[in-house]
Amino acid sequence: MKKFLLTLFAATLTLSCAQTAFGWGREGHETIAKLAERNLTKRAKKRIEHYLGGHSIVYYAKWMDEYRHTPEYKFTNNWHIAPVDADLNYDATLSGSKGDAVYGLELAIENLRDYKHLSDSAVMVNLKYIIHLTGDMHCPAHIKYSSHNMKYDVMFEDKYHKPHKFYIHSVWDNEVITTTRIWSVSEWAEELDKLSKQERAAIVAGTPRDWLHEAAVSCEPQFEWAKPDARLGQDFLNLALPLIESQFQKAGYRLAHLLNELFD
Repeated sequence: MKKFLLTLFAATLTLSCAQTAFGWGREGHETIAKLAERNLTKRAKKRIEHYLGGHSIVYYAKWMDEYRHTPEYKFTNNWHIAPVDADLNYDATLSGSKGDAVYGLELAIENLRDYKHLSDSAVMVNLKYIIHLTGDMHCPAHIKYSSHNMKYDVMFEDKYHKPHKFYIHSVWDNEVITTTRIWSVSEWAEELDKLSKQERAAIVAGTPRDWLHEAAVSCEPQFEWAKPDARLGQDFLNLALPLIESQFQKAGYRLAHLLNELFD
């Protein structure tokens, strides 16, 4: 914990606006969860909310970020990153023994396949893992590319075109979203929930490992769009926002698919 705090303190000194690099931020995670909620079956939604103490999946969308450094859940701290090799396929060896988003997601899915034989609290925590990690593995900054440097700063222009220094991770997690959209979570989810039945079926086909590979391919252009020390303005936003919204869509539909399979 001491090492983490020192590292975090050092990182914030390089930013003009201190940010904690957590996947998607509140707006992103809650929009993904809201889109998923819109696509839950009635039975799955009822069962899930029973185990979440009457709350919706949106309520707990960011829970893992809020508890990752507590003593009880410190073991999940590394679960927010999804590593890929040079061919952009999932590679668990890049995470070592600490786990990653795919490891945590697959573990939670396997646990919940027999959820009726688990305690209510065990069902609840595994649900929280699935809700959050499905979102994280679709975030450009949370796909750990072994073939790209992902630790650098950029100059990001605010709405007044004034540049501020940001860690690139924070740009993808928060800054693009908060700069371009001021909608509510419900409004954004409604705008994105427009795909046909056939399009949704194509998105949810495969496994979480397949989804990660597809996400890694889709998000790799980020390294051309945002190079170290580059000044990122409207031209960057015009590329970044459609990518983010596409990732929201895929994560939302895939989250709904997982939960419907487990609880319907």
